[in-house]
Amino acid sequence: MPTIKLNQADPEVAQLIATEAKRQANTINLIASENYASPAVLAALASPFTNKYAEGYPGKRYYPGNEIADKVESLAIARACKLFGAEHANVQALSGGPANLAIYSAFLKPGDKILALKLSHGGHLSHGHHVNFSGQNYTAIFYGVDPKTGLIDMKEVAKLAAAEQPKIIVAGASAYPRDIDWVSFAKIARKNKALLLADISHTAGLIAAGLLTNPIPLADIAMTTTHKSLRGPRGAIIFCKQNYASAIDRAVFPGYQGGPHLNNIAAIAVALKQASTPAFKKYAKQILLNTLAMADEFGRLGYQLTSGGTDTHLLVIDLTNKGLSGKQAEAKLAEDNITVSRSTIPDDPRGPMDPSGIRIGTPAITTRGFKEKDVRLLARLIDQSLAGKSIKAAIAQLCKKNQIN
Repeated sequence: MPTIKLNQADPEVAQLIATEAKRQANTINLIASENYASPAVLAALASPFTNKYAEGYPGKRYYPGNEIADKVESLAIARACKLFGAEHANVQALSGGPANLAIYSAFLKPGDKILALKLSHGGHLSHGHHVNFSGQNYTAIFYGVDPKTGLIDMKEVAKLAAAEQPKIIVAGASAYPRDIDWVSFAKIARKNKALLLADISHTAGLIAAGLLTNPIPLADIAMTTTHKSLRGPRGAIIFCKQNYASAIDRAVFPGYQGGPHLNNIAAIAVALKQASTPAFKKYAKQILLNTLAMADEFGRLGYQLTSGGTDTHLLVIDLTNKGLSGKQAEAKLAEDNITVSRSTIPDDPRGPMDPSGIRIGTPAITTRGFKEKDVRLLARLIDQSLAGKSIKAAIAQLCKKNQIN
């Protein structure tokens, strides 16, 4: 089959892709949920597996011609289980939201209770927020962080679990900068006969590298997206105990999805192999070193960090004492080619569209080769930008020094 170059087949789309590549190359990306997939992952995404329908699971498909598809999906499953110490893995979910939907539908009836972290305290939309399917179909009860420490209030979790008797307790976050007390969550879930769902979408890469507590042996079900700190394609993996495997698999297919995206599954397999290497562990360690250095530098500059710091790849800055909202800071930094995401702070007096904080993550800049000295400089540049000084030239130099790998 002859290769047709994209710029010949569709110059308009080719130009848009080239423009986006240039934007990424010339922008410092501090969005905690984003990263750069490796060239090998991108190659797998563009593979002929894109052409194949494979409804069902390895060994039990509803289309012929899936002998090789079975092998690539089985390989991804085996690598996922080995890397995270799981009994069973489903690699077909298209992303985190659909994965959580499948998990809920496997074990809950409409109206059943789930207990999860408040969105404004760092939780996620798919953990029961009223604008999301999870809050519209199930009864969500929320725990929060201790106002003094900024850490998840485990006493409140235990009290609410005992009083409300939820069917599922969700532990995991989108904007919570600390490691989670998985042991205590597991004890509370067992005591109240609830299932524990560990959502490790943000921290999976750090867990795979052995740098944060691995909840998978403790939790009944776990879910991760594959494109954040794990540095894979945009997809998801659901882990569970073996006795829940059939319920999870049925919920994904035929419950909420038809044919899986085999090219994505192949790319997940590649990412999982890369995440098992010494080089990835070194990379993950650098993510933490960079986050700690950046948190320290922001502290020196007078910024307030929720929970007083970080254990992970992200930090949340409360901008109240700087006289800026999160939306204003996001816009100011975008003008200087730095992308961050606005973020609520615990008990935020402002609305979610224009909250009091920003969330900063280091996976993407670590992929580019940033070290502690670079991130300290970047923190100082961010401070200057938020004060109204243009720093575009300095950001261009940092981008040139640390190119996307």
